Amino acid sequence: MEFEPDFIQDLPSHVLAEEPILRAENISIRFGSNPVLRNIDFSVFKGETVAIIGESGCGKTVLLKTLIGLNKPNEGRILFDNNDLNKLSYFDLARTRTRYGFVFQQAALFDSMTIRENIAFSLVQHTNKSKKEINEVVVRLVNEVGLSEQVLDKKPAELSGGMRKRVGFARALALEPELILYDEPTTGLDPIMSDVIDELMIETHTRYNVTSIMVTHDMKSACKVADRIIMLYPITKLTESESQMIFDGTAEKLNASNDQRVQQFLGKKKII
Repeated sequence: MEFEPDFIQDLPSHVLAEEPILRAENISIRFGSNPVLRNIDFSVFKGETVAIIGESGCGKTVLLKTLIGLNKPNEGRILFDNNDLNKLSYFDLARTRTRYGFVFQQAALFDSMTIRENIAFSLVQHTNKSKKEINEVVVRLVNEVGLSEQVLDKKPAELSGGMRKRVGFARALALEPELILYDEPTTGLDPIMSDVIDELMIETHTRYNVTSIMVTHDMKSACKVADRIIMLYPITKLTESESQMIFDGTAEKLNASNDQRVQQFLGKKKII
């Protein structure tokens, strides 16, 4: 049976006023003979925050990489601002990616660079700003993510995990992206720091009116931050007639779902 989302009526009014910035149209991906994603179809609207959840092995991170053109789908297409990523030249795809921000699971900072150099990296690579202008942006961003300027000349190894996450946010914001992708933004953090990162995502959305997609196992985070939640299910546990997207809607509707697969993933506990 095909899954038919009814999330549109639940979207905030500021989202409904916009057009989709990103569309995944019938995306299927196989690695060799192993299918990972099958007929994934959804839109993300400008200003919306979407969380993608699901058990390990359901293809969440593969999907996230596909959304920025790192993986090429075997079938279907990704449209960003109505441009098919698969049809873009190498140069145009690289230029399009400057409109994305990416916050990696472990921050993925350059170990040999200082924090200042990490945040400035994309500005040096993709803009003609002077050193003074770049430094002004770096200082502003490090303050926006709640860090002291004293960290700027430190190396990533000298910072805590939560501080490195914040630096990752600052780096992702350097080019003022239209869309930010978060890969497990709270993984490995204690509950207090996880809540700090959630608040930072909310503040980032409010300050920049940025569209966000996050892959997460942290249901508290997903429900606090996201306007909408998409749940994927492993292909190996589905028949060919079943949709891999088993839920698409608000946190409230997720919590009220009678689907046993959803309830099993939630641990049969209320999450909001």
